[in-house]
Amino acid sequence: MATMTINTVQTDLARSPYPSQRSPVTAPCGVVATSQPLAAQAGLSMLQNGGNAVDAALAAAIALTVVEPTSNGIGGDAFAIVWDGKQLHGLNGSGRSPAAATVDALRLAGHQTIPALGWWSVTVPGVPRAWADLHAKCGRLPFATLFGPAITYARFGYPVSPVISGLWAGGFNRYSALDGPEFRPWMDTFAPGGRAPLPGEHWSSAAHAATLEKIAASGARDVYEGDLARQIAQFAARTGGHMTADDLAAHTSTWVDPISGRYRGYDVWEIPPNGQGIASLVGLQILDGLDVAAHPRESVESYHLQIEALKLGLADAQRYVADMDHEDVPVRGLLDSAYAAERRALIGERAVDPTPGTPVRGGTVYLCAADADGMMVSYIQSNYQGFGSGVVVPETGIALQNRGYGFVTEAGHPNRLAPNKRPFHTIIPAFLTRDGEPVGPFGVMGGFMQAQGHLQMAVNTLDYGMNPQASLDAPRWRWDGGRTVAIEPGVPEEVAEGLRARGHEIVREGGGGYGRGQIIWRLPGGGYVAGSEPRADGCAAAY
Repeated sequence: MATMTINTVQTDLARSPYPSQRSPVTAPCGVVATSQPLAAQAGLSMLQNGGNAVDAALAAAIALTVVEPTSNGIGGDAFAIVWDGKQLHGLNGSGRSPAAATVDALRLAGHQTIPALGWWSVTVPGVPRAWADLHAKCGRLPFATLFGPAITYARFGYPVSPVISGLWAGGFNRYSALDGPEFRPWMDTFAPGGRAPLPGEHWSSAAHAATLEKIAASGARDVYEGDLARQIAQFAARTGGHMTADDLAAHTSTWVDPISGRYRGYDVWEIPPNGQGIASLVGLQILDGLDVAAHPRESVESYHLQIEALKLGLADAQRYVADMDHEDVPVRGLLDSAYAAERRALIGERAVDPTPGTPVRGGTVYLCAADADGMMVSYIQSNYQGFGSGVVVPETGIALQNRGYGFVTEAGHPNRLAPNKRPFHTIIPAFLTRDGEPVGPFGVMGGFMQAQGHLQMAVNTLDYGMNPQASLDAPRWRWDGGRTVAIEPGVPEEVAEGLRARGHEIVREGGGGYGRGQIIWRLPGGGYVAGSEPRADGCAAAY
């Protein structure tokens, strides 16, 4: 028989002509689930070298700024929920608007609303301080150790994975068309060859590596008080930005008590506003009084009830969620059982155009990790829309987020643009407990899809008994406002037609607009079971 030696195999990494099935991953000791395999392995290596779940989550998060820059970066924000073995802790690591950011100044600059790109959309980066604060409270390994894998990938390069390559190409089409001195470093940093990297093509960034080394050595202080802070402030001053050294120096993370809603005898936990997690809690508490499980998972009735409950929750969030240091957000009223009953009564056989109620007053990466001692972490970080604002600080690899786009300019609205204020935030980690005992972390990244994804994962798990991987594999829907609902190709046609008959305006579309999630549940007999998003490149890495 003739033999053949193949020195190089050239394949189309982005092409998958046949359906693939992932099994849930079980682990006796620890697991890290995230959207890029190299980041998952970075986290797993910390567990295998004596680190805990926080060390693993942070190593994965730091690596993701390099291996998935299409969705997050050093210039973004972060949130976390940590089960330390006894209780939950919440970290709000989101940044605030510059002191000079006012609606009057915005309008003097010729804008009636906040632009999606450019300096007006930039808020102070919260990610580096969140890394340091989370590590100081809960980490075990030396802080600098967590940066090792990310620095190696940034300095020596790595082959870009298929889904991320596609997102990078979309980012190139968006950011390469921008004109202005604040946008030019984007091309130098992310498209030095004049295009986005192809699947499997190596990409590296020496500047990103050097910046990570400075953050590691300074405990993140360099971003807020050192050379990196000066570079950010000086670039802003040269190119029309309002960010100053004082804005950066004033930044702090905030430790918060997570908020919860009851669903099917379990407690679903979220970070309190300025995040939108309360929308999923409102929706779930509305659903808790309806018998969703009486209907098959792929049925018109199940989809209709979920969509209508979620719409009411998001309508409330968009009306009331704001920075609680600036505004009186009615959290208790929104989560009150009587208010849930009042909102539940609005759900009928037909789709409605949702409006906010009146409660009594009182582009993102998600990952999760768990260790052998029972510590579990639900963690999320983001630059918001893809690479963020399009503003990249020269020779640093720091792409600044566009979270300021989440503010509104409407007079009297609690989320109105103002100095030193956190905007309405879409990124939200979640956690599930029962009777005070942890079940595990979960989350679905992707803008306004996140609260919708949390509700769908809770329903899949608690109403339909799906394991983590099956829950993530199931087809999803996305409410886009009014009566418009997008559904994935996997939703049966009879469900789509039934929803149309009830007044929903159904759009069937594929693509990446349905979020990307990760789930880890604790097994009753010990160990964990995890699932990782099939719509992304990632995996659950375990030992």
